[in-house]
Amino acid sequence: MIKVAITRMRPDAVLPRRMSAHAAGWDLTACLGEGAALDVAPGERLLVSTGLRLAIPSGYEGQVRPRSGWALKDGITVLNAPGTIDADYRGELQVLLVNLGRVDVRIAHGDRIAQLVIAPVAEVAFDERSELPLDSARGEGGFGSTGHRSHDDA
Repeated sequence: MIKVAITRMRPDAVLPRRMSAHAAGWDLTACLGEGAALDVAPGERLLVSTGLRLAIPSGYEGQVRPRSGWALKDGITVLNAPGTIDADYRGELQVLLVNLGRVDVRIAHGDRIAQLVIAPVAEVAFDERSELPLDSARGEGGFGSTGHRSHDDA
C-alpha cells in the first residue's frame, strides 16, 4: 500500500473517498464553503477548489480524471484529462472542469467533481539514435491509420 500524506486547507474540505471496494479512483469534492455554489455555463471552464494538499511519494503521480456519470449526464469533464499532479507539487489540489453540455450546471460545496488515481511513473532514459531499431506494421501511420470503425471493410 502506498501512503499519500494529505492535509485539509479548510476544515470543511472532504478527504478523497472510494465509492466501491474495487474503485481505482478516489472521488474529489468541491470545497467552496458551506452553502456556496458555482454555475458553469456551456463552453465555460473553471478551476474548482478541493481544499486539499497532497504529498505524493517519489516515483508516483496523481491523475485527475473525469467522473464518467457526470460527463454522460451533464457534459462536465476534466479539461486536461488526465490532469497530472507531480510528486514534488505541494500546492492546493484544484480541478479544471469544462461544461461540454447544453445547459448551465451548478456545482455546490461537497459535490463530487472528479476522481484521483495514484499511479507509478516509469523512469525513462531517452536513447537518441539516427534511426529507430525496429520496423513495425503500423510504421509512420498517424491519426486514423488503423481505421476508425470496426466495419471499415464493409
